[in-house]
Amino acid sequence: MRGVSIPTFEYGRVADLLLQISDSSILPTTRIPDRVAIVEKAMLMVNATRAYNRVLLRLRAQAEKDSRTPSQDHSVGANISRASNRLHPSGVACTHSPPLSEKCCCDEGVTLPLSDQGGVLSFRSSIFSLNRAPLLRVFVPSPAGEWLSNTSILECEAELKSADMLGQMRLGDVVWDLAVGDHGNAGKLIWDGSYLIDLDYTYSPIGDIPKYIPGFAFPPSYFHRIIRSSTMTPSQSDDPIIRLDLTPWGAEIISNVKLVEDRVRVKSAQGVYQEIVHWVHRSSFHLHALAIDKCNFTSSAAQDYHLNSDVSASITATTPLASRIPIPDTTLFVDPDWYGRIVIETEGTNEALADLQERCGMAEFPTAQGRRVRNKKREQEWEGRMVYRILPERSRPGERWIRAVSPKQKFLT
Repeated sequence: MRGVSIPTFEYGRVADLLLQISDSSILPTTRIPDRVAIVEKAMLMVNATRAYNRVLLRLRAQAEKDSRTPSQDHSVGANISRASNRLHPSGVACTHSPPLSEKCCCDEGVTLPLSDQGGVLSFRSSIFSLNRAPLLRVFVPSPAGEWLSNTSILECEAELKSADMLGQMRLGDVVWDLAVGDHGNAGKLIWDGSYLIDLDYTYSPIGDIPKYIPGFAFPPSYFHRIIRSSTMTPSQSDDPIIRLDLTPWGAEIISNVKLVEDRVRVKSAQGVYQEIVHWVHRSSFHLHALAIDKCNFTSSAAQDYHLNSDVSASITATTPLASRIPIPDTTLFVDPDWYGRIVIETEGTNEALADLQERCGMAEFPTAQGRRVRNKKREQEWEGRMVYRILPERSRPGERWIRAVSPKQKFLT
């Protein structure tokens, strides 16, 4: 398959040659390789990216189908049965089946993933994984270089439309223009459901997830290794940026705030790791599936979650119990991978504490009567208070750690 066999750097080299051919300012005497061969190779790369995208989206559909209807492979079941009948070190035969968890081991030592229903998943692929964003490819040479202009972005959309891909794409799909290069996040765009949008460079020099993509709608590791993260200074973290609206859980977050002492390892400008002690404000809240009775789900309940009419209508019109958590001001729902305990950290200063209160929609701590005052801010300021960093080194299944990003960490103002 050419889409996999062609090195990614080859796309950039051919794109540069193609731009030189189309540039009218270059003299005819300039030495350029065979022009016809370059154009033919460019067309070959366009067809290769289209074929790659069709296979990638087909693999996603197959993986999602297999996760809903797991394969009941008799050979795998036989291997598990033989493994369960082996003798324990004590000499007692084990006649019961091993407990089914996230993975299942066979005789040969091969680890097989399990679905939610407990069956063995038959899907395996090196270019797509469940709960990860698909990385679609296009070949659109950009005269502006790594910084794609609006014209280049529209050409990428036109290429996807010509390949009949737009109808199969979903919110959060990543599109990579291979003609730009493979440095950092160069040439990467995100599909917002209607258009391709560029990455956000407010907090990162190489770009991160734009503000139009709600973080709760995807698993925490959805863009891992798809959208790369980078440090701005040696002392700052390279943890990925995400945007979350925590106002529905503001009261629980503020009531659990504690000032604690923390030890962290930081890297100095000379490349030496040092352990420092600092104070942080730490809080937590729990995300769990809602159990909303549609008979008692009134407009006031929808207002508490800042839901629009479409979401509230869908909750009341479907099943008696709605197990999904709606995301405020959208028609989306919180991904189940977020369910559990979420720990929030911020600096141990009074300014950081006030910022956390405003992030939670609380102008002050709840009084004894539970009175809360919601602080209204301008839209631009509010968007800055939805920025967090995921802490993968501390996170684990059922417990996610995030850290508030202050305006002082902006790369662009």
